[in-house]
This record gives sequence, structure tokens and C-alpha cells, in this order.
Amino acid sequence: EEEFKWLLQEEVHAVLRQLQDILKEASHRFALPTSGSGAAVRQENFVLSTSGTDQVKGVLTLQGDALCQADINLKMPRNNQLLHFAFREDKQWKLQQIQDARNHVNQAIYLLMNRDVNYQFKTGSEVLKLMDAVMLQLSRARNRLTTPATLTLPEIASSGLTKMFTPALPPDILVNFYINLNKLCLTVYQLHMLQPSTTKNFKPAGGSILHNPGAMFEFGSQRYEVSHVHKVECVVPWLNDALVFFTVSLQLCQQLKDKISVFSSYWNYRPY
Repeated sequence: EEEFKWLLQEEVHAVLRQLQDILKEASHRFALPTSGSGAAVRQENFVLSTSGTDQVKGVLTLQGDALCQADINLKMPRNNQLLHFAFREDKQWKLQQIQDARNHVNQAIYLLMNRDVNYQFKTGSEVLKLMDAVMLQLSRARNRLTTPATLTLPEIASSGLTKMFTPALPPDILVNFYINLNKLCLTVYQLHMLQPSTTKNFKPAGGSILHNPGAMFEFGSQRYEVSHVHKVECVVPWLNDALVFFTVSLQLCQQLKDKISVFSSYWNYRPY
């Protein structure tokens, strides 16, 4: 019983402090401040590439959770024509995945800081409840980076991203940016307009992270089929750091839960 009291009063707070330190490091990665307090978030340039093809090349500029510049070259397979398009100077594209992940991290930090060093935990179930709440936020943060949104092709076609570029994207090109783990990905879809008289069986594609050639959809009373798909990506090192911090934090939470559960069952302190 004395050991269990020591665990509740001493070790739990030690773990909470450790978790706070790790998650503050994770939060700093998302904020990416330059040297000096109150400074603007620094811009980072990334070169897009993929093995085995040079159909799409580009440079992206990331500033925290916003793509503030994109400069892309696309080689059209059917006629080897080279297209170049870039973000308009007045436009930025928010990466909602990064913004959401950062919000979940900050929510986890808030939960931990709510129990300061003078707070006395009375029961094991109280600690388990706090760990579950923190782990939920961390799992959500990780899932936002590891699981890109599924979108239909009409959703991609109608997104504000299509209006970001100068010169304007041709009607037979769609683009989508998303985060997958520690990578910033760009998918370019080349489309083929289906004639009203086509004998092809028209079957609209549903939502997907990545649509394959042959996927069909209708947009603005015109039917299209995806003819070519190009995916290029770049590694964002600080996203990798954040994912490692999430994993370590989740393991710490689970270890504390396991200790509490062992004591609770041994001393017949039922956690629930």
C-alpha cells in the first residue's frame, strides 16, 4: 500500500513532467520559430522527387502549416509538352493535417499541465483516466499525419487549390497536396474528357487517398477519366521528429497505466 501511495504521489508526477518535456519539444517542431522570441516562422524549401520518372518536378516552400510557394513543372506524356505553374503570390495553402496534429499536441500538454506538482492523485483510476485522455489526443495527432483524407475527384476539382496557380491549371489537370507520415506529397492527375457519345460504361469513383488511371467522375456537366497519375514527394525531417515524440509519449503513458493496473489488482484497488 505504501508503494502504491508513493507511485501515486511521486512517480506519476515524474512521468507527467517527462511527458510535458517531450510534447513541448514536439510542439516546437510544429511552430518552427526562427531564433529570437516572437520571430516569424521560418520558410523551408523542399525538392519534390520520385524514383523512376521525371514527369513532375517541383520545389515547395513550407512555412509551419502553410505551403506558401509551389513551383511545378509537368511533362505531358502525349505530346512531351512542358507545363509550368506556380502559386500566385497572394496565395497560401493551409495543410490542415499539420494544423490539426499541432492542436492535438497542445491539447495533450494542456491536460498534463492541469495537474501541477502539488496535485494529489487519490486513486489509480484517476491516473488511468488522465492517461487515456492524453493518449487519445496523441493518437489523434499521429493519425492526422499518418492517414491522409480520402477525397472524391469532384472534391479535388472543386477545392480552392485549383485556383491557387498562375497560369491557371488547364481543365484536364488536377492536383492535390497532403501529408503522409513524414512526407509532403503532391499528386497530379491528367484527365481525358469523355465524349457524351462514348460507349464506355460510366461509373463514378468514390473517395480515395490516391485515384488510379481509369477512375471516372463528373464535374460541371462534363465527364472525365483519369489517364495518368503522377505522385512526387519530399521528406520533412521535423515531421519525422514529431512522429517519434508521439510514439515515445504513448509508450510512457502505457507503461504508467500498466504499473497502476498491476498495483490496483494486487492491492485490490479496482481502477474502475
